[in-house]
Amino acid sequence: MQHRGFLLLLALLTLLLALTSAAAKKKDKVKKGGPGGECAEWTWGPCVPSSKDCGAGFREGTCGAQTQRLRCRVPCNWKKEFGADCKYKFESWGACDGSSGTKARQGTLKKARYNAQCQETIRVTKPCTPKTKAKAKAKKGKGKD
Repeated sequence: MQHRGFLLLLALLTLLLALTSAAAKKKDKVKKGGPGGECAEWTWGPCVPSSKDCGAGFREGTCGAQTQRLRCRVPCNWKKEFGADCKYKFESWGACDGSSGTKARQGTLKKARYNAQCQETIRVTKPCTPKTKAKAKAKKGKGKD
């Protein structure tokens, strides 16, 4: 009687292991990007917004004869000169250049998403903010009653 119980338990464990293995194989095929799972090198294009120049859109990928579209989003504050898929680590803003009225900082590439072609280092500029005298006036009149 004990021998039959042991064999039944062994059969159930074998069946459970087989089902788990089949489910894992099916999951691997989905991850590789196709019903056959033979495609390993996907090439992705840029995220193209559905309307205007930012917001929700789609990114197309190809691998051999297969094509896929993924939903994506282009942030509305992205810098067009280096793209939304290139992520940089920036230094602090430099001092204001009096002749041009701008300040600059440099960024080094941290991450290129979806095989984007990114520059290794970039330099960005922005206008210097003029110093306002409103705060000085507020402090000046504060002590008078």
